Amino acid sequence: MEKVVVNTKSSIETIRTGKGIGSRLLPGDVVALVGELGAGKTQFIKGMATGVGVGKPTYISSPSFTLINEYPGRIPFYHIDLFRLEWEKEAEELGLEDYFQGEGITAIEWADKIPALLPKEMLLIHIAYTGKNTRSIELIGKGKRYLNLIDQIRSSDLEARRQKEQN
Repeated sequence: MEKVVVNTKSSIETIRTGKGIGSRLLPGDVVALVGELGAGKTQFIKGMATGVGVGKPTYISSPSFTLINEYPGRIPFYHIDLFRLEWEKEAEELGLEDYFQGEGITAIEWADKIPALLPKEMLLIHIAYTGKNTRSIELIGKGKRYLNLIDQIRSSDLEARRQKEQN
């Protein structure tokens, strides 16, 4: 299990981080997000949707009543929000496996509510408050595809820091 931690200082940086991740995602990828209410999961997902090529990611919001929203883009983007779910059993009826094995990218908010239903291979993201506007975003790769993704993110992050130091 590989991980990278990114610290952001604003919702704009959280969105930008999500965009960077989204631009690296491929059809069939699953991203599971965990964090307290208001930690920035939806902001991160807006960024991911932008990176995936969804036209108007500002319209992305937590799908309060539908649980699942589908957005067309370069790659179809499925946003699943399990906040209102009380039991994992309720999620079994949603047919999530179809999304996990589909041609799109699946982003799941409140993924900790369905541990037994999550695929073994995925990108797990923990978002935590570190201050009023600051967040810690921990990216954990589970499975070969996602370990490679974490390596790509780490490499590009190190390169960006090097360039910043040189300027």
